[in-house]
Amino acid sequence: MRAGVPVGILAYVEGEPIAWCSVAPRETFRPLGGLDSPDDTVWSVVCFFVPRRLRRRGLMGRLLEAAIETARLHGATVLEAYPVNPDSPSFRFMGFVPLFRAAGFKPVGRAGSRRHVMRLALE
Repeated sequence: MRAGVPVGILAYVEGEPIAWCSVAPRETFRPLGGLDSPDDTVWSVVCFFVPRRLRRRGLMGRLLEAAIETARLHGATVLEAYPVNPDSPSFRFMGFVPLFRAAGFKPVGRAGSRRHVMRLALE
């Protein structure tokens, strides 16, 4: 944060923060299992937090839309994500494959046994 590199976005209702999405340049995260892309500026979306009482209202989709726009505005050419299947017992905080598929992300591989690697071209 001190370097001015974004780390994520917040959703607000009536001035109160209610949800979070971590989106930032991929190199600011530990290795995530994504693709090497020397010609691209890759950002990653790696985490969502929506309180239980506010789930199933479309907030993750709205956060993802804002994450896409945030990455685009900061010069990213690719946004990479690592979601899981909806029935996954772990890594659920990374989002679900259908959400990313609906936003236009394409599968490009796997990171471990549960996480998918999906990408969206922002150019």
